[in-house]
Order: sequence, then C-alpha cells, then structure tokens
Amino acid sequence: MAEEQEKTEAPSTHKIQKAREEGNVAKSPEVVGFIGLLVGLFAIFIIFPFWLKNFEGIYIQALQYTSMDFTTENIFSLLLGFLRNILMMILPIFLALVIAGILGNIAQFGFLLSTKVLTPKLNKINPINGVKNLFSLKKILDGAMITLKVFIAFMVGFFIFGGFLGELEHIALFSVFDQMLWFRNKALLLISVLLILFFVMAMADFIIKKRQYTKSLRMSKQELKDEYKQQEGNPEIRAKIRQMMLKNSMSKMMSAIPNANVVVTNPTHYAVALRFGENDPAPVVVAKGIDHLAITIKGIAREHDIEIVENPKLARELYKEVDIDEPIPRVLFEAVAIVFAQVAKIQQEKGKKFL
Repeated sequence: MAEEQEKTEAPSTHKIQKAREEGNVAKSPEVVGFIGLLVGLFAIFIIFPFWLKNFEGIYIQALQYTSMDFTTENIFSLLLGFLRNILMMILPIFLALVIAGILGNIAQFGFLLSTKVLTPKLNKINPINGVKNLFSLKKILDGAMITLKVFIAFMVGFFIFGGFLGELEHIALFSVFDQMLWFRNKALLLISVLLILFFVMAMADFIIKKRQYTKSLRMSKQELKDEYKQQEGNPEIRAKIRQMMLKNSMSKMMSAIPNANVVVTNPTHYAVALRFGENDPAPVVVAKGIDHLAITIKGIAREHDIEIVENPKLARELYKEVDIDEPIPRVLFEAVAIVFAQVAKIQQEKGKKFL
C-alpha cells in the first residue's frame, strides 16, 4: 500500500493543465534577470545620446538658477525641473525592463493570465509559516546558489579586469580620445563575457527549475487511476452503458428485419437484410451480422416469409462496406439487382407479388 502512494509516475496532462490554470508553472528568475539585463544594456546604448542631452539641459538649468535669488519658489521650480528630467531619463529604461520581464516569463511558459494567483491565502500571511519558509532547507539552498553565482561572476570579472591592468602603463601615454576608445572596447569585452556567463547560469537554472517542477507534480499510481475515473468515468459503469446501447441497437435492428425484402447470406457465417421501398432511392441495409447473429437474422426472416438468397461474395461485401440504415453503394447495384431478380422470380413461382 505504501508503494502505491509513492509519487513515481510522471504528471498527467490534466494535472499539468490544472496547475497552469492555478498559476503554478516552471519558471526561473535567472532567465527573467538575464533577459532584463540584456534588454537594459541594449536600451542604455540606444538612449545614451538622449541622456547626454538631458544632462546638458540639467547643467544649463542649474547654471541659470545660480544667477537667481534662492527663494522658495525658485528652489521648488529647480527641483521640479530636475525631477522631470530625471524621470524622462529613467522612464525608457523602466518600460524596457517591464517589457523584458513580460517577455522573459512568456518565453518560459507561454502567455498565461490566472486570477487564482491573486486570491489571498491565509496560510501565506501566517507569521509562523513565514518563519518556517524563511529558514527552510530550500531557502538555504537557494541562498547558497545565489551566493555561489555572485562569487563566480565576481571572480570571472576580477580575472578579466586584472588582465586589463597590465595595459594601463601604456594607455596613460595615449590621447584622451584613444583612452576612451580603449575603455569602451574593454568594457564591451567584459560585458560580453559576463553576459555569456549569465546566459549559461540562466539556462542551467531553468533546467533545474523545470525538473523540480515536474518532480513536484509527480503522481502515484492510485492518483492516476482516480484521475482516469474522474475524466473517463468508472470503467464498470461505462461498460454497462455500452452494453445497454448495444442491446438497444440490436433490438432496433431486429425489429427492422420484418420490413426487409431479402436476406443475402454466406450461407452460414454472414447474413445481410436488404430493404427497397418506395421512399428508398436505393436498397438499404437494415440488419447484418455474422455467426450466431447471422443465424438469428435468418430465423426472423423465415418467420416473416422473407426470401433468403445465398451469395457469399455479395454478403461479405455488404457486411464490410455498408453500415446499418445506409443505402448500398453504386458499385454493388448490379450484384444486388441480380439478387432482387432472383427473389422476384421465386415470388412469381409462389404466386406472390414482389415489391
């Protein structure tokens, strides 16, 4: 019994979908952070000229106010102008990071809008549970991993920066413009290496989070059985329903045999009853069966004085190609017409009128 409760089975599609609807998805903050860093750096390079222009405007504005009286109104106007310029400088970066955060999450688990995540839960605001979560093994491991990642990034950056120090003696002899170019190239090199490192860390963290997510949704064999019963219904009940439907279908088919004009047989294994009335565009199969059911069809036909014609090939084709209450296909018209001609001849010999 204990083995049945072990969660050793992969999560079902239904459980994954239900978890997704509740906002429980596999996601890595490292991926979001990396995309945010990448987009943020790109945005800085794009809007850097815009920043220079705003810094120039702030500097000019500050010089203008130095010649004015330091009244409350002037100081307030100066601070308001500084705040407006700073907000205009920060706003593009802020919007870029917001978009990067959205794209970082969509890239991991697709577009998802779940209101269940916003539903307040009392256990989340319980201070006792909060303290337990704060000092849980998972939190400690996450903190250790963050520390390790920061240490690795610091060591890589320090190693690369250390390689630059040996060039400072020669760079001091360059012009200011050449020194700025050297600084730009080295900064780009350092940023590129760190971005590659952060990308590797983000991918590794995403794979780990994906495996942890799948493991957290694992199911026991009993849970799989219970879910199958809920989704597909109890197998015993479904079997009874199918049995009842088959019984009703069989009863309907048997009640249609007395309206047939002829029964085509194999002669022992197959039996197909055909009806061709005034409202039928073509002969219609009203009943068919093999073995014991074929015997039953022929028995009912004899009770109602319906002719039985042996035609093994036609009987097999009708059984395989035509469903009940469907007209025969055109390719079988000629063969069925021959059968009806045989029945008409037999009926005439008996002094009866056919059709």
